[in-house]
Amino acid sequence: MPSNKSVSDAPIVQFTNCRILRNHQLQREDLWVREGKILNPEKLFFEEKGSADIQLDCKDSIIAPGFIDVQINGGFGVDFSLATDDFKSGIDLVSQKILSHGVTSFCPTLVTSPPSLYYQVLPQISVRNGGAHGAGILGAHLEGPFISKEKKGAHPEHCLRTFEAGAFQDLLATYGSLDCVRIVTLAPEMKRSSEVIRELTKRGICVSLGHSVANLSQAEEAVQHGATFITHLFNAMLPFHHRDPGIVGLLTSDKIPAGRRVFYGMISDGIHTNPAALRIAHRAHPKGMVLVTDAIAGMGLAPGRHTLGQQVVEIDGLNTYIAGTKTLSGSVATMDTCVRHFQEATGKSSSSWSPAPLSQLQLLRFSDSCFLSLLFCADFLMLNDDLYVQATYIAGEEVWRQDALGM
Repeated sequence: MPSNKSVSDAPIVQFTNCRILRNHQLQREDLWVREGKILNPEKLFFEEKGSADIQLDCKDSIIAPGFIDVQINGGFGVDFSLATDDFKSGIDLVSQKILSHGVTSFCPTLVTSPPSLYYQVLPQISVRNGGAHGAGILGAHLEGPFISKEKKGAHPEHCLRTFEAGAFQDLLATYGSLDCVRIVTLAPEMKRSSEVIRELTKRGICVSLGHSVANLSQAEEAVQHGATFITHLFNAMLPFHHRDPGIVGLLTSDKIPAGRRVFYGMISDGIHTNPAALRIAHRAHPKGMVLVTDAIAGMGLAPGRHTLGQQVVEIDGLNTYIAGTKTLSGSVATMDTCVRHFQEATGKSSSSWSPAPLSQLQLLRFSDSCFLSLLFCADFLMLNDDLYVQATYIAGEEVWRQDALGM
């Protein structure tokens, strides 16, 4: 039976012999794609009377959502917090390289920097769709400089800023423009932060709480004003305490506004967060977990000295430190490595997938429904049972395949 050309002249592609991630479980069924969208097979069969124009054998692969990395500082020698003459070619390089690690969209992340850096770099970041050229760019993640001196981590202290009388105008003066900005990380205990959170939220920018000494009450107030994310949970914040759990307490808070969900990033690299902490967070609030790499320029390169914005960092195995210290400064883990480590840490097999890879979609408001919902953009991966990426698809088109490398 031919496809229904009265609906669309575009070919229908049927992915067969695959196991699809649906409702966090793998189900053996086919995937149907047309014009970069995943089709509802019932509507296709019964309303359109359509069938496949092309069939592709997935060879028993797992089909799962493409990964979205909302905190990545660079990689492969490229530092997003450095202004260079070839910045655009650098961001193009990273977007192309991360396809092999299953990342189909990302937020280039800038750590705390002087205003002059934001003025130079932000105009060179453009939101764009992904494709064979590389992963899609969702907008910048600005991590600082409105963060706590006490929990600055690897951020340079001399660049930290506070909100003065102008509050939101201070933020605009620092960044220069918010046109390409998708996420802003700030410390909610700062004076006048509430009005900044409200203004950012009005503009559709995700506000994340991090690098902070906020108590739970301050964190809850920030969420009530519109904050929806926590930057690398457990790292660069007050440790959990039973009398005041701080920002960590948002995972089980009863003060979250109705209909609102708090998401939280976790660096699942085996260095930043103990497996027990991963399990605690996941069991407390599984639907809010968002895996991030927090990768730096040294990701994909040999150990040695690299940069993270204004700082020199040293890579020693899987550890990255500010040079001459033992202060952790980002990660060199790739996203697929983080996913595998998380699955291992939580004791899950490939047949019972964690919701963590799905939360990125909801955090940035692409969809409140699960992957494979009607007309959802067809950004997906083919994985083997050990969760290694076999192929990456964006808008239904293959953009990377392991076989193409002769592996």
